[in-house]
Amino acid sequence: MRPALIPPLLAIAWGLNWPAVKIMLSVLPPFSARGLGLGLGVFLLIGLAVLRRTPLLPQRAAWPAVLIGGVLTVAVFNLCTAFAQLTTSTSRAAVLTFTMPLMSAALAWALLGERPDRKSALALVLGGAGVAVLAMPVLRGLLAPVQVGSAWGLLFPLGAALAWVLGTVATKRWPPPGDRIVITAWQLGLGAGCATLAALATGERLPVVWPPRVLAALAWHVLIATAVAYVLWYRLLASASATVASLTTLAVPVVGVLGAMALVGDRPAPVDWLGFALVLGGAALVVLPIGRSPRKPAG
Repeated sequence: MRPALIPPLLAIAWGLNWPAVKIMLSVLPPFSARGLGLGLGVFLLIGLAVLRRTPLLPQRAAWPAVLIGGVLTVAVFNLCTAFAQLTTSTSRAAVLTFTMPLMSAALAWALLGERPDRKSALALVLGGAGVAVLAMPVLRGLLAPVQVGSAWGLLFPLGAALAWVLGTVATKRWPPPGDRIVITAWQLGLGAGCATLAALATGERLPVVWPPRVLAALAWHVLIATAVAYVLWYRLLASASATVASLTTLAVPVVGVLGAMALVGDRPAPVDWLGFALVLGGAALVVLPIGRSPRKPAG
């Protein structure tokens, strides 16, 4: 698949995953929801690897990336985003979580020496301005009399963003050798294990009745947003810098907010549309150049 096609596919897969998870959380407890979704994603990827006759054990050199990605990019990120949706609206959770492209660009500059070019810098400014506009209601809530819920509604998505950024920069710094599907399956398995242990420790139970709406949301979460999207993300990360790869996900919260409006009844304020425009403008600046092949030297 051409790298330029991956960002719009990720925007749809992960953007619609926000209302899908919100629907799941209406019936499933948070740790169980993540353990079930990630665990089923593991079985899908392992099945695909078996069909391709790919060795199921990662190379020894890949294990550091498996552990870092499994803990940060999968376990911590997914658990924080689940609790974020329980402490604030789906729209706000999605937007605040996707401050991660801005964090990633800053850390990649500091740790990997990936100095942003003019387009990436402008994308950073536009995306940051858009996220600031969309985050204003949450920040205003924090300035009001102390409200624990609103504080966690900011801390959980920002914690998810930081975990994703650290995992992304580490994966780019020490890229794992071997088959991407197998490595992703092991990372998802580590995340599923963490969520399952937490579910057992807190005494969570799966529901007896599964409404069709919840089953449809679970199918999207497992098939598209977990199994397919994580493989596409790591493929994009292998073909682009950490800065560019992360900036292209700026469109995800826009799709997430629109999906939340259609599926779970969220209603953004008029000022939110300005934020959407700024975020999409920043994403467009970095999506378009990805597919271009480098020029051949003269002669």
